[in-house]
Amino acid sequence: MSKLREVINRIVTAFVVGLTLAGPVHAQTSELDALFDRLAEADAQETSQIQGQIAAQWSRSGSAAMDLLLRRGEDAMEAGNTELAIQHYSALIDHAPDFAEGYNSRATAFYMAGQVGPSLADIQQTLVLNPRHFGAMSGLAVILEELDRPEDALEVYNRILEIAPHAEGVQDAADRLSVKLDGLAL
Repeated sequence: MSKLREVINRIVTAFVVGLTLAGPVHAQTSELDALFDRLAEADAQETSQIQGQIAAQWSRSGSAAMDLLLRRGEDAMEAGNTELAIQHYSALIDHAPDFAEGYNSRATAFYMAGQVGPSLADIQQTLVLNPRHFGAMSGLAVILEELDRPEDALEVYNRILEIAPHAEGVQDAADRLSVKLDGLAL
């Protein structure tokens, strides 16, 4: 178990350093870029809608077969069958290794199955392919908190706030961690 924790710590440390050093990479479409511009300026009410539009674009692989695998994985997750979801997402990744949403979805399934190491690896790959993936960043922040790495989690939450200043619950999480790190009691 300590060997696994050591490996996880190395992955997380390298990833957080990479997040800090990486400049803004804006891949994908001009439509997505426009949505991200709107998201940066959106108020709290608009934020959720814009995030949904972005997520809808991210879920389109460009292939009906790959989109079907994604939907089958989502259906398995909704049914509580994480193992089947992992199988669908793994098949999706095998056939579409540049599709970030496959990794992000499998990261969630791994996390739900209690497999933190594989979840972190998939989050990392999601963010390599899509550095603005605020959902993957949120998952990373949650895992970092669970690993008792509040400084790193706060850094990730702050990165999300740069992308989506009014993302639901993110400011509260950042404030909570700031208070914790400052040694103050609520």
